[in-house]
Parts: sequence; structure tokens; C-alpha cells
Amino acid sequence: MNGLCFTVLFLIAIVQNDQMDPLSDILALLKPHSYVSAGFEAGGDWSVQFPSYEGIKCNALISGQCWLAMEGVSDPVHLQTGDCFLLTKGRPFQLASDLSVPSIDANTVFEPARRGGIAKCNGGGDFFLAGSRFTLVGDHTDILLGILPPIIHIRNEADQAFLRWILKRMRQEVRDAQPGSSLVAEHLAHLMLVQALRLYLSEAVEGRVGWLFALADKQMGKAIDLIHADPARRWTLQELAQNIGMSRTAFALRFKETVGLTPMNYLTRWRMLLASERLATSRDKIPTIASALGYESESAFGTAFKRVMGCSPRQYSRHGKDGTTDQRRRSSPNNLLLHGRDHFIN
Repeated sequence: MNGLCFTVLFLIAIVQNDQMDPLSDILALLKPHSYVSAGFEAGGDWSVQFPSYEGIKCNALISGQCWLAMEGVSDPVHLQTGDCFLLTKGRPFQLASDLSVPSIDANTVFEPARRGGIAKCNGGGDFFLAGSRFTLVGDHTDILLGILPPIIHIRNEADQAFLRWILKRMRQEVRDAQPGSSLVAEHLAHLMLVQALRLYLSEAVEGRVGWLFALADKQMGKAIDLIHADPARRWTLQELAQNIGMSRTAFALRFKETVGLTPMNYLTRWRMLLASERLATSRDKIPTIASALGYESESAFGTAFKRVMGCSPRQYSRHGKDGTTDQRRRSSPNNLLLHGRDHFIN
């Protein structure tokens, strides 16, 4: 099967599959948008200093090798052909064949590739990097960014066949621009982003706490999946425990240890995330939203919303319609998840 057929079948499968999972739910809530997909070629001795940025940078090393050094991370990371890496904290960083080589400013190098294409340093030839930068939309970006380390390094050995296919296609789309190349490159970058998060999840340090790490636990992941699939349901500890084959007491203890919250607290906070999204982006009335999320009255919904968000639904909705997001971000339930300390997975 050629690359085009594979891409078409993959996209058809996505369209036909309306069953969401928790990671997909949260990514959909954050609306990651890749608006820069470009290549970078370098030759000889080189070093480029990148400024701070917003969102997530997702990159793949197509050929060559280099060093990655980031502000606030003690040890530089050596990258080789086939490696992928995500940068999540917006910190300045340096890419170089040799970190002792004086750096040039990335804005100077990448100016010709602002709208896609290939930036070159020293004429290129020895090194090729393809990547995208994702912006996350909404008030709750820290739900994902706050739980990720500053650098996620995925070595070439991990899931080679899939990553190699992505890398091969990305190289073709960036180097040999064809009609629709920008869209294809963006979809490939989304694939690489999700695959990187999957691999990070599979390699994450044991004992870390939060929704993302709980997904790696088969039973806790199923419990979270049940909550996300039907947030309006009147879930009880007993019912969730029975669905995953655990006793009520054992389930409650393990969920709290893994996620950092009780199951009912997690359910409430997930409901408030969904509610705040609808309040900010839709014209739905508050009673409609309350009913859709399992609340029998607007009063009960308002009490729960204010307890989690720090303001009433009407206040939150008003700020959204006025286009002022600072108040909503200050009220954002980012403590839905417990954040781990910065480190990087390699």
C-alpha cells in the first residue's frame, strides 16, 4: 500500500470512529493546531539559538545528529537520525552540531521558512530536521502542559515501523512540496504528537500521579474512560468498581493513589471542564448545560461550578463573551490533575 492510500484510509477511519478516549477527549478540548510545519537543513559546524515560544514543538530528526540544550535542564540531549522530540515548556533552547560553536539567532535562519518550506544553515547537506509547532486553544492548557516534562525524547528504536513511516512521509511533504502538502504535513505532525504522548506514557517513571499516567493502568484507565464516555451518568463508587472488576474500597484507594483525586472528585472536575468549554464557546443556556452534565437543577450545577472554578457559570460565560480570558484562566481547574516535577524521558 502506498503512502497516499494509507493516509486516505487512516483519515476515513478517524471520521468513521466517533468513539473518543480520555486522551482524545482532552486533546480535542485543547484544540492543538499546527500552524508551522517546516524543515531545517544544516552543514558543517553549526549552532542555532531558539527563543521562548508558546505551545508544543514537535520535531523529527530525518538525517544527521545534533545536541539539544535547554534552559533549566542540566544535561544536554544527544539526538540521532530517526529520533523525535517534544518541547513543552516554552523555554529557550539550543540545537547544535557542537554546543561550543557560537550560536546564530533562529529568527534569522527560519525567516525564509515562516510559511513552510526549508530553512538552511551553512548550505545544508549534513543534517535535516522536520517539525511543527502546536498552539493549544482555550483556558485549560495546563491540564496537559503542566503534567509533561520540558523534553520528551523518543529514540529511533521505539515503534520503528510507524515512526519511520511518519518520518518518510514528512520528509517528502516538506522537501517536495505538492498540492496539499501543508495539510498532509499538519496531519503527520498530529500523528507524531499523539505517538510521542503514547510512548511517553508507556515509559513514564513508575509512581507518577495524574490522569495521563493513570491511563497506563488498565483498570484505572478503564474507569477514566467510563467517566469520560458518560459524564452525565450518576456514577457511584460501587458501580465504577464493579465495571472494572475491583472491590469498592480497593478501587477508591487505587484511583486516589494513581490519579491524585477521588473518583467522584475527578468526575465533578471533568464535568466542570466540559461545562466551562460550552460556556465559553457556545450559546447554550446554563440550564441546558447543567442538564446535559447530569445536574437536576441549575442551582446544584452552579454550586458545583463555583466550588471548582471559583466563579459562577454566569460570570464565566460573561468573561468568555467579552473576550477576556484572564479571569477564566485564573479560575481554570488545572488542579484536575496532579502535576509531576520536571524531568525528561529518554
